[in-house]
Amino acid sequence: MKSASTLMIIGSALLLGLFIFPLWSITLEAPQYPSGIGMNIHLDGLVGKEKHDLQNIDGLNHYIGMSKLPKPNEMWEFSVFPMVVGGMALFGILLGFLGLLKGISPKWFLGWLILMVILGVLGMYDFNAWMVDYGTNLDPKAIMKMTDANGNPLSYKPPLFGTRHILNFVAHSYPHTGAYMMGFGMFLTFIAYWLGNKKMKTIEA
Repeated sequence: MKSASTLMIIGSALLLGLFIFPLWSITLEAPQYPSGIGMNIHLDGLVGKEKHDLQNIDGLNHYIGMSKLPKPNEMWEFSVFPMVVGGMALFGILLGFLGLLKGISPKWFLGWLILMVILGVLGMYDFNAWMVDYGTNLDPKAIMKMTDANGNPLSYKPPLFGTRHILNFVAHSYPHTGAYMMGFGMFLTFIAYWLGNKKMKTIEA
């Protein structure tokens, strides 16, 4: 169980990278912004890729009736997500040390991974729901009111993952460094479970 427990500790600790690196990144490209403007989404708030990017995005959104980008104290997620990620990282590290000291069942590693997957799916669902509201809940008094061919208000929702054309902008939405660290960490915890389970079967045989 030594190798499995060590991987469990490393994999769980990689989640702490989310406190340093962005989880997600959204970039907007347009002729008037040849180098693009955008924002990085951290656990505790939004940060512009360049100094004035958030201000510029809010300025553009004002004309079409979109809300201003939320401050950290305006979204409960920016307070809760750091606690959830920090708690899961510490819990996983604790399980790894218990595996080293007491040889706990590798099923605990699998249980941690399943819980982490569930929390990740819920987090993505919440993120997408916020973007739907952000891109469709428009101010009826907006300066510009854009509609589709049927007269319905346009949706300015950025893509959850991938690229989408929005008026004369091209929006790109992709995971950032923190997300890749989390994904790799979860992969390591699966390997930890697999190695630990294999070792347990060898002992029982």
